[in-house]
Amino acid sequence: MRRPELRVDTDRFRSNIRAVRDRIAPSELMIVLKDDAYGHGLRWAVEAAQGMGVEWYGAYDVRSGVETRRVLGGTGRIFAWATSTDDEVDEALRASIDLGVGSAEYLARITAVAERLRVRARIHLKIDTGLHRNGLLPAEWDRTIGEVRAGEAAGHLQLVGIWSHLAEASDGEDDEAQNLFLDAVRAAEQSGTTPEALHLTASAASWWRPELRGSVSRIGAFCYGVRSADGPELAGVTPVAELSATVVDIVDGNAVVGIGAFDGIPSTLTGARVGTPAGARGFLSIDATTSMVEGWPGMRLGDPVWIFGAGEHGEPSATTLAERIDTVGEEILTRLTARVRRVSTP
Repeated sequence: MRRPELRVDTDRFRSNIRAVRDRIAPSELMIVLKDDAYGHGLRWAVEAAQGMGVEWYGAYDVRSGVETRRVLGGTGRIFAWATSTDDEVDEALRASIDLGVGSAEYLARITAVAERLRVRARIHLKIDTGLHRNGLLPAEWDRTIGEVRAGEAAGHLQLVGIWSHLAEASDGEDDEAQNLFLDAVRAAEQSGTTPEALHLTASAASWWRPELRGSVSRIGAFCYGVRSADGPELAGVTPVAELSATVVDIVDGNAVVGIGAFDGIPSTLTGARVGTPAGARGFLSIDATTSMVEGWPGMRLGDPVWIFGAGEHGEPSATTLAERIDTVGEEILTRLTARVRRVSTP
């Protein structure tokens, strides 16, 4: 039985990057690569983005940052914001990776590693603006800025960014978060130069709240054509991944398709629509290794069935399927990566 395939379309990816850049300009795109580029493949995503002239890469963790550096070589800026071990900090600094810093304790460890290696660690200091996903509290900010400036004077640190995460609970709360963020930037400016990278917004806020954007916008899912759960479609942005399987049997006029629960397709998707050569059809049942799909005139063994994709054959997007099982599209993509054969198209 031929394995299901997750195909990623490089041309669509490039088109999405162009659409995102046009939308957020003059803010600069930082393309986020967490979870193996949301299941699309980190190396593929970095190579395609590099070809588009993307300068900033959000790796999340140091391991992904180091892999990104291997692809980029000596070009590009890489930002890893997960708090890391001392060994990982050592690896990051040797690979010229910028580090996100959300606590005084992590700052002290980075400073010590930089001093030992005799390098300047490029850091982005995080202010907690209300999400409480680490970050320095406003009451800690002035003291920590002082420590950073002392580290700069000693040759161990370079403050290149200030950043935060938005809770995105309401416009009012996001406005308040921006005020806290701008207060933190002003406090830093009073003791030295303004950092080059000021970034507050991720995909959704970068897209719909231009007044919140900084000099850099961290955007992941939207570049891959994955819209927000329960959110609207995105103008000019198309899913770059499509998951397909083939008809392996025909029973009572319906198609038995070679994909099932063991491939990461939960039985709760029974009743969902999928794409076929004749347009949208419904999942009738989902078993361990196969599924039953409504038949169509002229169907044959080996015919493709599209589980999700860009909609060209009547299939839903990954997010539309994910909404049926109370999750998000990027989670569906990431979960499937280890179970299906992934290929890319130019």
